[in-house]
Amino acid sequence: MVLDAWNQKVSHLNKLFDELTDEQLEKQIARGKNTGVYILGHLAAISNRMIPLLGLGSEVNPELYDPFVEKAEKEVTERPPVKDLRKAWRDINAKLSQLFAGMQPDEWFKRHNSISDADFLKEPHRNKLNVIINRTNHLDYHAGQVVLLKP
Repeated sequence: MVLDAWNQKVSHLNKLFDELTDEQLEKQIARGKNTGVYILGHLAAISNRMIPLLGLGSEVNPELYDPFVEKAEKEVTERPPVKDLRKAWRDINAKLSQLFAGMQPDEWFKRHNSISDADFLKEPHRNKLNVIINRTNHLDYHAGQVVLLKP
């Protein structure tokens, strides 16, 4: 069920991003707020970071984290072209889909890589399954912003 929810949110965002032109993505969600391009890069960067967080390998596009997570959009002086961000979003999610499909059910209840063994003993809910649930909610939150860019 959790993976179905994740896949549904990714599909929903794929549809939204595909419906919007590059010019529409360049617009701010609201005055003084992030653009659709920044949100696309942000979501790609966060999803990308899930790969090592879940102990599934290395990031596909580590260069996305600094401009789309560490910095606010107004601080970003250089960013990849929109077409490259669209491709990164697709590639990262294809990789995650492949990796998730290879996981056994019991693996989801193991600790993720940002919690120590000692802390995990005290807080076993801080597991890989919890990461994907939180990231699914994160996708949903930003989908609600991106939809505002539709004409």
